[in-house]
Amino acid sequence: MRIHSGGPAIATPRNETRDKRRRILDAAVGVFAARGFYNARVSDIAREAGVADGTIYLYFKNKDDLLISLFEDRMEGIIAAFREKLTATDSARVRLRVFVETHLRMVADHPSLAEVLTVELRQSSKFMREYKAPKFQEYLGLLEEIVELGRQSGEFREDLDPRITKRVLFGALDEVSLYWVSTRRKPYSLERAAEEILSICASGVFSQQE
Repeated sequence: MRIHSGGPAIATPRNETRDKRRRILDAAVGVFAARGFYNARVSDIAREAGVADGTIYLYFKNKDDLLISLFEDRMEGIIAAFREKLTATDSARVRLRVFVETHLRMVADHPSLAEVLTVELRQSSKFMREYKAPKFQEYLGLLEEIVELGRQSGEFREDLDPRITKRVLFGALDEVSLYWVSTRRKPYSLERAAEEILSICASGVFSQQE
């Protein structure tokens, strides 16, 4: 999920630089998804982006840096889109539904990007061991805000720990997404998966006082 601004761009060196970087990132999504992170070569990405191999290194230190930059770039757009949708309601229950449905819809609508974000990122030891992933923490923060809102409003159980609950909820979304993108013959619809997750939330997360 990526928000692109419309309208013609004036040809300036800065715009040209941004355009090349964008082309490289867009090309990386397809190459990483098709070949896998380990098997993908910088030359493959350069060819797909229509740039020389050496041009990649003007923007990224190495393949790991490219993958991390791709993650940060795409997560920025995803978080902005989520925030816009979530602020349309004050209900924690509705916000949680919006979050779950939007997450899984993104996976269904952008399977190549979803494969990179759920599968290929785990193949980078640099990402898993060294990278702090501030954008991922911000994404989890959206879930934590929903849980805290629900506790305060009485919609969710008061004894929930938002720090733990956000990871439980994301874990469910991540596992469902990971299995779905990794399976050639899709075992279930993501719409059904969203309803199952929300049904579990109704039993374990939502307040039963209403």
